[in-house]
Amino acid sequence: MKALLVHPHGSNWMGSGKDITTIFNLMPPIGLLSIAAFLESKGIDADILDCYGAPATVEEHARDILSRGPDVVGFSCTTSSFLEGYAIAECLKQMNADVRIVFGGSHACSAGAALLNDFPAIDFLVIGEGEITFWELLHDRFRNPESIPGVGLRRDGKGVLTSTRENIPDLDALPFPAYGRLRGFPRRYNLPLFSYPKAPNTSVISSRGCPYQCSYCDRSVFSRGFRFNSPDYIVEHLEYLHRDFGIRHVFFYDDLFTFDRSRVERFCILMEKKRLPVGYNSIARLEHVDAELLALLKRSGCWQVNFGIESGDPEILTKHRKLYDLGQVEQKLNMVRETGMRVKGLFMMGFPGETEQSIQRTIEYALTLPLDEINVTKFTPFPGAPVYRTIREHGEFDEDWPSMNCMNFVFVPHCMTRERLEELYNEFISRFYRRSRIHWGYTKMLWKSPHSMGVFLRNLPEILRFEMKQKW
Repeated sequence: MKALLVHPHGSNWMGSGKDITTIFNLMPPIGLLSIAAFLESKGIDADILDCYGAPATVEEHARDILSRGPDVVGFSCTTSSFLEGYAIAECLKQMNADVRIVFGGSHACSAGAALLNDFPAIDFLVIGEGEITFWELLHDRFRNPESIPGVGLRRDGKGVLTSTRENIPDLDALPFPAYGRLRGFPRRYNLPLFSYPKAPNTSVISSRGCPYQCSYCDRSVFSRGFRFNSPDYIVEHLEYLHRDFGIRHVFFYDDLFTFDRSRVERFCILMEKKRLPVGYNSIARLEHVDAELLALLKRSGCWQVNFGIESGDPEILTKHRKLYDLGQVEQKLNMVRETGMRVKGLFMMGFPGETEQSIQRTIEYALTLPLDEINVTKFTPFPGAPVYRTIREHGEFDEDWPSMNCMNFVFVPHCMTRERLEELYNEFISRFYRRSRIHWGYTKMLWKSPHSMGVFLRNLPEILRFEMKQKW
């Protein structure tokens, strides 16, 4: 049996024209790569189509898929990419009614088996982690799916879930993701511009789940438990990437890379001892770091630390995220800067309960912090997030799935307008980046991240066209 795994693109942030976001950031679909590697370890031929890395029409994607001769096609979709994925699935069924279609990913897991009631081209859903469930479906050749936990199927024409699939307890038992199955890897893929010193580079995920309960986070795939790879496994993973693909820098895309201090300390010691020529970035919570840990990160090759600050308004933080002392944030960020690592702040705008005043407080607060760069996303109430259940009580929600990519204000809080949110968003970005300190920081990227500067200059005409379109 042959499987082909598809990562649909979905809508881009402009809604039309070339998606220039792939210039600045194109990371591999790690979840699908992990499933492909697991299938191959069980003797099943697995191929991958990443629609981000190979843009085409729905019909072109369908023809490409069928030309590879799969028996089953698996789609991993976010909310924003689900309808494009389904359009490809419908096209596949029209071209070959015998091909099996399986959907998984965050949207399928949050919507649940009821998704099958409205989307007839889907044969089965994988709810939860995909490696074992998908393999068992293929190994069984779909003869007795009722016996397999974590499967959404139709019973008497209605979508139902077989039973709950338990999480994989030992992540070290999984093979390294099948990066080699990606066409053009690693050359076609790239971390966010100016967030790395060397190329080629890629992303790595070394843990699953999260014990925290932020109102806006969808935990429907991995749940609230927290599991992680051992330090030895992670270092072997980096050695594999460097040896087989020449990778020189990685981004640990874990929400809680620094959650287990003993794990991080052991990892840092191993990296120092082995002198592996691979640097890295990580995401950390402010509550988890101190001067001693940050020094360890720096010595082991960490180049940049990203922090989810989200808001500069205490009331908003209290409602949507565990409140930390805003007064200590600057102190923690300065600790990072003192080690010589870069620091990036992650913010979100348009929360339920947000007002113009709370957004202005966030903007003013961000401008006081020692940040090298920021990323500001637009609050999106995903179906698997706790806030989704009551979201319409807090404002206007346009549940347009393709637009739910954190780049559109699909939710507008009471007493706000979408137009004003966009104005404040643009003000935030403009005021932060149009400062001499930030300009000088990017000037230094000429020698700190020459590859980023080269990519930026090669794509400058496209970037300028985008800027002009935004102004008009």
